[in-house]
Amino acid sequence: MKILQPTANCQLPTANCQQPTANCQQPTANCQQPTAKTGIFGGSFNPIHNGHIALAKAVLEQCRLDEVWLMVSPQNPLKQDQQLLDDHLRFELAQQALAHEKGIMACDYEFRLPKPSYTWNTLQHLSHDYPDRQFVLLIGGDNWAHFERWRHWKDILWHHDLIVYPRDEHAGTIEMPLLPISSTEIRQKVRAGQSIEGLVPHSIEPLVKKYYSKP
Repeated sequence: MKILQPTANCQLPTANCQQPTANCQQPTANCQQPTAKTGIFGGSFNPIHNGHIALAKAVLEQCRLDEVWLMVSPQNPLKQDQQLLDDHLRFELAQQALAHEKGIMACDYEFRLPKPSYTWNTLQHLSHDYPDRQFVLLIGGDNWAHFERWRHWKDILWHHDLIVYPRDEHAGTIEMPLLPISSTEIRQKVRAGQSIEGLVPHSIEPLVKKYYSKP
């Protein structure tokens, strides 16, 4: 394991290599390229917002990754009492929000795995199903500060590289301006009938208002 440092060059997928579909179906056998580095950015995305997207773009620009997959989690092992919007509705929002983002896509892979969705289990399954890819884990500085609480954290460090992004006053290995946006704030504004313009992509704003208007 190593903590990846930012670089000026980002190796984006070649034009003749088929991209995985939004729900991360198996890559085709005729996709001939060296091992692709794929960033896994997990979260509940409840809902996805412009801060998530800005972070994924920053990782693509600064680090040697080919793609970033936003892994929509059905359940956070550390927040099992959290009330989430239906899994497939959150994934629908993420898909639409990322529809025109090159190299960044929503992924529902964890929906088919045993719950709760521990990161080590996900990485093991991904490595088995996508042997042509090297998976790099993206985590916030707040999670890195107590990473030893994660299940099989030593195995994660041994087998995978990490990119740590700054969050909640915790430093990271990449530098980027943090957008003052949170999913909690968006949910609260929707329920209060307040504007969420600029917090989420315009393409999903009507759906966010529809899905989160109920208490």
